[in-house]
Amino acid sequence: MPLITFTNPEYKDKTVYAVAGSFTETVLKIAQTNKIPIKFDCGDGDCASCAIQVKYLGDNGPMGYHLEEKEKKVLREIGKISKAKMEQMIVDDLPSEWRLACQFIPRDEDVVVEYEAL
Repeated sequence: MPLITFTNPEYKDKTVYAVAGSFTETVLKIAQTNKIPIKFDCGDGDCASCAIQVKYLGDNGPMGYHLEEKEKKVLREIGKISKAKMEQMIVDDLPSEWRLACQFIPRDEDVVVEYEAL
């Protein structure tokens, strides 16, 4: 099972297990289940209030789903990712370090999620 460590300067870090292989629960849903106060407004990827920074741990490299078009657009609009960075991620086949908690579905990798609290 992958481990997700939620970190915020105002709260103690909390590490939780994500259900490996389900690939259906977003980081926002996992946070809510574990009473971690990630800020969000819409929960549908439109407002970007749940932007998180993701650090991938382990030797196997990141396996998280790549950004969908909607998430790319929103992250570019709020200045979290540039067009050049996005193009480089495509060339290198790497996921973004910036994600929306309501869109990011972790795979079988351990991650640290830096979040803004409610």
